[in-house]
Amino acid sequence: MANKQIDMRKIKQIFKLYSGGVSKRQISLQLGLSRNTITKYVDFFKRYQLTSYEVSAMTLEELNRLFKTDQKGKSQQLLTLEKYFPYFDKELRKTGVTKDLLWQEYLTKHPDGYKLSQFRYWYREWVKEVSPVMHFAHKAGDKLFIDFTGKKLSIVDRYTGEIQDLEVFVCVLGSSQYTYVEACESQKKEDFIACIENALWFYGGVPQALVPDNLRAAVTKSSRYEPKVNETFVDFAEHYETAVLPTRAYRPRDKAIVENAVRIIYTRVFALLRNQTFHTKSELNKSILELLQSHNNMSFRGREYSRYSLFEEIEKHQLKPLPAKRYEIKRYANATVHKNSHIYFSKDKHYYSLPYQHIGKRVKVVYSDSAVEIYHQQELLTVHPRTK
Repeated sequence: MANKQIDMRKIKQIFKLYSGGVSKRQISLQLGLSRNTITKYVDFFKRYQLTSYEVSAMTLEELNRLFKTDQKGKSQQLLTLEKYFPYFDKELRKTGVTKDLLWQEYLTKHPDGYKLSQFRYWYREWVKEVSPVMHFAHKAGDKLFIDFTGKKLSIVDRYTGEIQDLEVFVCVLGSSQYTYVEACESQKKEDFIACIENALWFYGGVPQALVPDNLRAAVTKSSRYEPKVNETFVDFAEHYETAVLPTRAYRPRDKAIVENAVRIIYTRVFALLRNQTFHTKSELNKSILELLQSHNNMSFRGREYSRYSLFEEIEKHQLKPLPAKRYEIKRYANATVHKNSHIYFSKDKHYYSLPYQHIGKRVKVVYSDSAVEIYHQQELLTVHPRTK
């Protein structure tokens, strides 16, 4: 690093300009620094694999600590301990594993090693160093965090030139941070559920809980304590035998992991697609998956493993198995049982029968693409294959 360290604000400006495509020569002229100095700081950020968002999110104090840690020597005892930290980082994601347990394992191998309080301190410092943006440890197979990006991608009609903006769905498994991204037509319930389902089949399993933001497609009434989830999403979760745990209103920590994923996707997907033209949603999603594979296979900064390798090693086998069939979205209607023991279902222009004892009663019709279910006061009366 440079003999005389420059102001931290200027260091952040260097990386912001460089990430924005400004050449080192132009940065040198703009900031009044030598090109060698610019190169040294850019190489430092590259070595730590920091994204432009991560650098901008760091406080000046955090950035200064990172530089000092990089420059000063460490004792052999600390270097020995730090070799275990990537292993500890993975182990802590497993059910029942605690820092106390890992410290005991470390002390067995190194009886003259650090005491528990020092062990905890140095691990916290290592986490801050390799993960300057908020870091939360989630247990393997526990939660899938879900959101849409604020920005959109677009496709262009091949014949008319009309531009169609598409929503971009992002979800990330809490433990491995293995990420899935898909462009879809809207944030409506049908597209939202289809994206989540595609993600589950992409992962090859089901987590214990789905954690969406307070999206209209997921939550009919937001609340700080107990948001109300819409009926279709609850039915979807029951089909996949998982729970829905919406993030709480005014609790940004609840969704920090997916918001960080979104910001990284802006750099590793959106930015790389900005000069390409796509004519269909499937073309766009094919390119997204290619870039997503690169993102998931990129090693975490300060670690020798990636999202994908972490997923394969500790999280994949913790997911519950997928059901035999995909989910069919259910819709709801009301009807009255006619004197001929049938209801008339206008969607299909067809009559469906049910037991004569219910003549004259108001019933609830639950229908999917393949079946029609008829209920009275929560009791299932009959099921028919759907006739269209």
